[in-house]
Amino acid sequence: MSDGRHPLFIPLILVGGVIFGFGLGFSHMARPEVVIDFLLFEDLGLPFVMFGAAIVSGIAFAVLPRIRDSAPLTGNRYERRLKPFDRNVLIGGAIFGVGWGLSGICPGAAYASLGVGNVTILWALAGMFVGAYLQGAWRS
Repeated sequence: MSDGRHPLFIPLILVGGVIFGFGLGFSHMARPEVVIDFLLFEDLGLPFVMFGAAIVSGIAFAVLPRIRDSAPLTGNRYERRLKPFDRNVLIGGAIFGVGWGLSGICPGAAYASLGVGNVTILWALAGMFVGAYLQGAWRS
């Protein structure tokens, strides 16, 4: 590839996306009503799915740097990029939470929601793109 990445980089990202989408669909987290039930404290399945994913990812991120010096597909060194906990994180998180509650879905699950037949979610996806564009225009 021209950018110096391993030839399997893009196919493996696709496979990761398939696994991610399958997991969201299988766990019913791609359904906005499940997310809204979580936000209303009526269904607490979502935190278990998120914690399960965080545990698997955490183990991978803890073990892989001990096995290899660099990522096998990109060649980049493993390193943490810490984001400061500042006012932007608090305000952005609050705005994200309002959008999450109003749309009933978060970004990753929105795409998976399309896969389970929720065509109406296209409105939320369009809103996410418009909101991100407006934020970028405002910030620049």
